[in-house]
Amino acid sequence: MITSLDNSLLRLARAVRDGKSQEFIFVEGLRLCEEALRSGLPIEAVIVSNELAQKETAAALLPELSRAAKRVASVSEKLLGSISYTKTPQGIVLLASRPESNQDHFAGGQKENPLIVLMHRINNPVNVGAILRTAEAAGATGAIATENTSDPFSPKSLRGAMGSAFRLPIWYGPTYAAAVGWCSQRGIHTVCADVHAATTYSEIDWARPSALIFGPESSGLSREELAAASEAVRIPMGGAAESLNVAVAAGILLYEAARQRPSEGSVRR
Repeated sequence: MITSLDNSLLRLARAVRDGKSQEFIFVEGLRLCEEALRSGLPIEAVIVSNELAQKETAAALLPELSRAAKRVASVSEKLLGSISYTKTPQGIVLLASRPESNQDHFAGGQKENPLIVLMHRINNPVNVGAILRTAEAAGATGAIATENTSDPFSPKSLRGAMGSAFRLPIWYGPTYAAAVGWCSQRGIHTVCADVHAATTYSEIDWARPSALIFGPESSGLSREELAAASEAVRIPMGGAAESLNVAVAAGILLYEAARQRPSEGSVRR
């Protein structure tokens, strides 16, 4: 049992939580820890509170996590709170190897008719996580997060993705030009979401290989960024609303793409 705030494992956990270590990811809560376990990620350590260890809700999962992890440590609720990312600690933290997110690994996970989400300059990790979760649910084959986008494996993004970041092929860190160029070279039609576009999202062919590009809510994509894509589409809006939350917009476009791809069989109907 760990009793010191300055314990080396707790120091490592705080470093991973704060993004100071890129070797591991910080996973918190029983549900998300189970998702990480089921995904097959190598688990470096499990840190669990004495209180949670006594609860029936954790009885089935903790032995599995203990067998999979290199290190297992029990701590008091107070010590767990010192490493927790949430205001209300959930009783368990897991440190796992960071999933592969390079170009080669991403490319290897693509199907013959890919449907990709490309996130550029989206700085809210909650939105990044929500987009990943929606992308998986809509049958997307992968996601690209450019170097100017929040880390899809940060604690907040992981919480928002609810396990999707462990299963969906992700390419993290390319420049916008490199990501769009990669798609173009492979015949993937790149489509930007833009409030000023003349074409609405339901008017185009989503059944072909496609990449949906989403930029920041505040400023949108620049003229140069829009010009680099194959085309742009808008979502019709009523009232005085000028824009939608980017995760909501992603959901609308992704499900239109899924609707036009009945043969893919990736979305339960």
